[in-house]
Amino acid sequence: MPRYIRNTAILAKIEVTAGTDAVPTGAANAVLVSELSITPLEAQNVDRALIRPYFGGSEQLVATGFVRCSFTVELAGSGTAATAPAWGALMQACAHAEASLATPNRVEYTPVSTSLKTVTIYWHDDGVLHKLLGAMGNVRLSAKAGDRPKLQFEFTGIDGGVTAVANPSVTLTAWKTPPTMAKANVVDITLGCTYAAGALSGGTVYPSTGLDLDWGNAVNFVPLLSVERVDLTDRSVTGSLQVDLTAAQEVTFMGTVKANTTQGLGLTIGTAAGNKIILYAPAVQLINPRKEEITGSRLIGFDLRLVPSSGNDEIRVVTQ
Repeated sequence: MPRYIRNTAILAKIEVTAGTDAVPTGAANAVLVSELSITPLEAQNVDRALIRPYFGGSEQLVATGFVRCSFTVELAGSGTAATAPAWGALMQACAHAEASLATPNRVEYTPVSTSLKTVTIYWHDDGVLHKLLGAMGNVRLSAKAGDRPKLQFEFTGIDGGVTAVANPSVTLTAWKTPPTMAKANVVDITLGCTYAAGALSGGTVYPSTGLDLDWGNAVNFVPLLSVERVDLTDRSVTGSLQVDLTAAQEVTFMGTVKANTTQGLGLTIGTAAGNKIILYAPAVQLINPRKEEITGSRLIGFDLRLVPSSGNDEIRVVTQ
């Protein structure tokens, strides 16, 4: 009987104790995904390399191994300003703190370097369950004109085993429809801005094609003789953008690049309460300027380095 890729269910739940199965359920912890991929066992195989009086290879022994998976979720709010979005647990497992704040009501995700959280992921592949325990990950943002805003996650976890079980029933009502990256739905790239209490202020808005970011989390599987774990040991947030500049602005931006200047960067996606996202970075360096074009119009592209201002603040994701 054939099995189908579409018959996939992914569940994720924050662990109380790192590496201990949090037992996610389809009713409470289902993830609405696209663009999914899994490596069921990424193993270090040990070649026996035996010498015998004839040609031929030797079997390899499976030593340490872990599981890696990736998937994309849509960047949307929860529908209620003070309620965490459905992807909140995934961000926490990528070295972020989740804080529910008032005046105005909002939920903020900011980087952390201690007290990191892990997640249990159940990957149901049409009758086969793969478990990832103690999983931690990296996240990339794609918020480009004419598309839906997306978070692309890649997780590494301890192999929690493989079993043949039926897919669970899932509840996906917590996952809301995102606003599209269209003129009516965004406040475009704003440079030189500041952020406080759920709002961007100041700066200059520049027409752009949107924003790409990569949190650059260093995630590694650590195999020791008495314990196996996944560690997240560093972070280096980078990105890129393309902006539509006047001739005078391009000259000014080149001076900014040469002076190694950092500045605030903001992007607001969505206008409806409960489905509005603010991305803010306080100290962004523009590097590697390049000439680019869109349908014959001149754009200027830059790579971005998002560096900490006072520590654990290089990127902030706000839902309200």
